[in-house]
Amino acid sequence: MKTKFPSISGPVVRGVLLAVGMTAVVVVLMLWLIGTFHPKVDRSAAGLVGGRPLGDRAVEPVISVTIPLTESAVGAIRPVHEVEVASKLLAKVAQIKLRAGEAVEAGEVIVRLEDSDLRARKDQSAAAVAAARAVRDQAKIELERVQKLREQNAASQIELDRVNAAMLSAQADLERAEWQLTEAETILAYATLTSPIDGIVVDKRVEAGDTVTPGQILAKLYDAKRMQLVASVRESLTHQLKVGQTIAVEIDALRLECHGQISEIVPEAESASRTFAVKVTGPCPKGVYPNMFGRLIVPLGEQQVLVVPRVAVRQVGQLSVVDVVEGESLRRRSVQLGRELDGGYEVLSGLREGEKVATVTTAGTQPAAARSMGGKSTASIARRGI
Repeated sequence: MKTKFPSISGPVVRGVLLAVGMTAVVVVLMLWLIGTFHPKVDRSAAGLVGGRPLGDRAVEPVISVTIPLTESAVGAIRPVHEVEVASKLLAKVAQIKLRAGEAVEAGEVIVRLEDSDLRARKDQSAAAVAAARAVRDQAKIELERVQKLREQNAASQIELDRVNAAMLSAQADLERAEWQLTEAETILAYATLTSPIDGIVVDKRVEAGDTVTPGQILAKLYDAKRMQLVASVRESLTHQLKVGQTIAVEIDALRLECHGQISEIVPEAESASRTFAVKVTGPCPKGVYPNMFGRLIVPLGEQQVLVVPRVAVRQVGQLSVVDVVEGESLRRRSVQLGRELDGGYEVLSGLREGEKVATVTTAGTQPAAARSMGGKSTASIARRGI
């Protein structure tokens, strides 16, 4: 018995073929749009072709160098000596002689308070001293007279004791008056405020005519000649530091690398961050001010790294490439770069020690690794003492 299949008409076949054809066109178009038929990377830049002649290009070796291994701890610049000038009186400001940023000398008058009442009190105390001295002098004369009469038996012992007591009382009154005068002079001196140090005015907080109270801060000063970096160092690194050790400090805003000595390691960790405060002091370069951002460079040892010369690296798109010498020919190879060092770049991958690379004949683009670091070179940091 033969099975009969239904016949397929011509229009159905044409419809199926048309659908298949449209699908194929869409697939090819999609592949073209995503770049399947076009290479995304320059194959020569990726090192997939080679055999270019060396010519007269200079050759540089890839070398291994030893660099210090460090870790930075952030901190802030603080003055070693910082003072606040406060009033001890309730008085009105008569005169103020300072401005923020102005240099002052130790003993220089910076604020004067109204002191007319204090001067009157001092004058009264001085007059009381003069009166007490006159009474004491008279009592002294009387005592000497009675003592002579007593020696001649012309005065009684009771009279001698009386004038002696008067003399002692007059002497005590004079001493009390002198102490009152000293107190009045001391309080009068509080009306004239002087700078306790040679320094720079950070801020003044009053103006002429203001009324100040005891304990009120009038001005803030710091010694600009001695500054310190106070950095927070994690506890696992603190044991590698010791007081008196010379250590490097970087001040990013000024592109300075300073050197100072560790003056203090606070023997108590911050409970939240588990860090210790380390203070580094030294002479202060110009342009360094309190609360500037700084980094403490903690030495951790040494590290071996591969270095390729800067003149042998150029940028092709997103790739850093070099021309590796193979016999008398060159082969272009992409490399991964790390830190920028003196005269070259750290090689993370793509090269081996002892290989030779050709220098770039034309000015190339700065490698991406250097751009990511802001183009900052260790050679560009000014090395000075803090």
